[in-house]
Amino acid sequence: MMYTILVLVVLVIMFLAASIRILNEYERAVIFRLGRIIPTKGPGLIILIPVVDRMVRVDTRTITMDVPSQDVITRDNVSIKVNAVVYFRVVDSMNAIVEVENYLYATSQLAQTTLRSVCGQVELDEILASREKVNIHIQEILDRSTDPWGIKVTHVEVKYIDLPQEMQRAMAKQAEAERERRAKVIAAEGEFQAAQKLSEAAAVMQQQPMALQLRYLQTLVQIGTENNTTTVFPIPIDMLNILFKREDKG
Repeated sequence: MMYTILVLVVLVIMFLAASIRILNEYERAVIFRLGRIIPTKGPGLIILIPVVDRMVRVDTRTITMDVPSQDVITRDNVSIKVNAVVYFRVVDSMNAIVEVENYLYATSQLAQTTLRSVCGQVELDEILASREKVNIHIQEILDRSTDPWGIKVTHVEVKYIDLPQEMQRAMAKQAEAERERRAKVIAAEGEFQAAQKLSEAAAVMQQQPMALQLRYLQTLVQIGTENNTTTVFPIPIDMLNILFKREDKG
């Protein structure tokens, strides 16, 4: 009698162990009952029928997937290597299991082909300068393609663009030439503004002769404060004009 009770207790324990499952908040259970799918269950405690039911766990958290480096030829015939990262999550657990064999592998392969296709349709300058636009374009294509699988692609980011050595040297020369051009433009603008200020100062001094004399005295003070062995006294232009006029009369 005791042996029979012990056997029954063991069978009950085995039955409960085979039929009870506990799912976390971010997990869902896709259950096949005799090969036919039934409504998704979880999270929490669920009970399965041993031998009859087969459960597949699906993680609904956002998944971060690295897209391996892809060889791409841009529209302007530049060969580059590009890699990216894709953020997506499962929004329909049933479709993620039924509509595609392995949604992780399928999404990875689709991301690689889409990355090559999109980068191959634009020029290198656009990839470098408008990376956010390229990211959005890739994300829209992936999201539209994975929607039947119950996958939602939330974000795509192009991480690294590997350029050929000769292209890097050419871009470095272009950047250096651009910096030199900007430096020359800034210097020219500074000289133009200085010339304008000098012209305005000359106009003020022409209207106010005393201003020129004050400037002359200020110059003498500045020369006197310096440790020079030779001191040069500037002669006002008015005095030179007087001397020249006297010579002309003589």
